[in-house]
Amino acid sequence: MELARSEIDYRTVAGAVVPRPIAWTSSISPDGEENLAPFSFFNVATTTPPVLLLSVTKFDEEKPDLLKDTFVNIRETEEFVVNIVTHPLLETMNETSARLPHGVSEFEHADVERAESTVVSPPRVGNADVSFECTLHEIVPVGKSALILGDVVRAHIDDSITVDGKLDVKELDAVGRLSGGYYSPISEYEYHERPP
Repeated sequence: MELARSEIDYRTVAGAVVPRPIAWTSSISPDGEENLAPFSFFNVATTTPPVLLLSVTKFDEEKPDLLKDTFVNIRETEEFVVNIVTHPLLETMNETSARLPHGVSEFEHADVERAESTVVSPPRVGNADVSFECTLHEIVPVGKSALILGDVVRAHIDDSITVDGKLDVKELDAVGRLSGGYYSPISEYEYHERPP
């Protein structure tokens, strides 16, 4: 099968580019309303300086009622937290993907543990093994999506997943998004030495 650009849809791209890390993103409105939403169009943009990238779909400035709370909050406050989803948090994270009325806190809806952030206003997920506090670097509109670039200003890493003061990826029970309702725990891995 070969598809022309006009035939390439969400399912094709999201189903083939797997597994995708999940940015469980907490934000807060200027009025103090908390929001917590998972985004699987997410990755590292740069490491020097540390910048994370979220892609928010269904972005249309012409239809402000359709804009996601996460996007509006980040645009207005220029702060957010990316919490990494691990296997023990998968069910709770899934609960926060429900379509709730505007202004209803996913923290409350899914009974998510909160922790205060150090630099930014939005709370962290208290039992996340890794959380990155971010300030807005830039928003880049791309078609019907918006790329949000966030400068990482503070990282929180649970001591249980560190070895000699460094994060040990083998200890981080992270979960990747596949497609639809499918997720992939990273419980198995292989090590391959890079060739010289």
